[in-house]
Amino acid sequence: MIELTYSRASDAADAIRRAEAEGARYLGGGTNLVDLMRETVEGRTRYPMLTRAIVAGASAQIRNMATVGGNLLQRTRCSYFYDTDGSRCNKRSPGEGCDASEGFNRMHAILGASPACVATHPSDMCVALVALDAVVHLQSTAGERTVALGDLHRLPGDRPDVETVLEPGELITAVQLPPSDFAAHSTYRKVRDRSSYAFALVSVAAALELDGGTIADVRLALGGVAPKPWRAWRAEAALRGRPATEASFLQAADAELAGARPLAGNAFKVELARRTIAAVLQQLTEGARP
Repeated sequence: MIELTYSRASDAADAIRRAEAEGARYLGGGTNLVDLMRETVEGRTRYPMLTRAIVAGASAQIRNMATVGGNLLQRTRCSYFYDTDGSRCNKRSPGEGCDASEGFNRMHAILGASPACVATHPSDMCVALVALDAVVHLQSTAGERTVALGDLHRLPGDRPDVETVLEPGELITAVQLPPSDFAAHSTYRKVRDRSSYAFALVSVAAALELDGGTIADVRLALGGVAPKPWRAWRAEAALRGRPATEASFLQAADAELAGARPLAGNAFKVELARRTIAAVLQQLTEGARP
């Protein structure tokens, strides 16, 4: 886990100035998504996956009201979580039970879930941010600290009601995007039931760097399949140094999805994720060739 603690605000400000000088970019926690989208569209050659994730993430009306910090901390869209009258939910009421695990679970997790909770994280933007190695800046009366975005959200385990590593009273003040040599060659694809007003069945954020026909480096994250934005570490490790071919892409997807635990209603997500990973990487490969 990347975690730095600053005892003084001046120390945090100095760290930000140094990072910006090295090419990092900062997104304020209260920044409106419309404003952020406008900025990223203007600079879309630098972070195209982030631009596409924001556009895919919500309607124009929601983007006009939503903020960066709010997007990171939005709650699951599991229908059992919101049904306070007739459904059991450990996330809402710890120890009560999880009706989704044996109920209608087409939209639920296949990775990282537990017997206590099978809900997914709904954000699109977070999937792109975790692939970009984003870092979250936090502040409270106790001081300031940073946490890797991939470590911000917790897997449910036996405490699905505790969703993040935020301490009481902490606020998200900014999200830092470290400089990247190949984030410009990236994309985001969201597979859903309809083209708008729908959450992801599966989404893929990917960035690819090629050395001839060989994969020099890669970033890969999945959405719609886990209780948190899912960094595909196993797939990335399987891809580095391999030829940029469909066979390599499918083998890497299989390595990542080997731990999948589908439910009765969402087994289709395993093959859907596999094919989407391969298709997105193939798209990036073809775009990189002269």
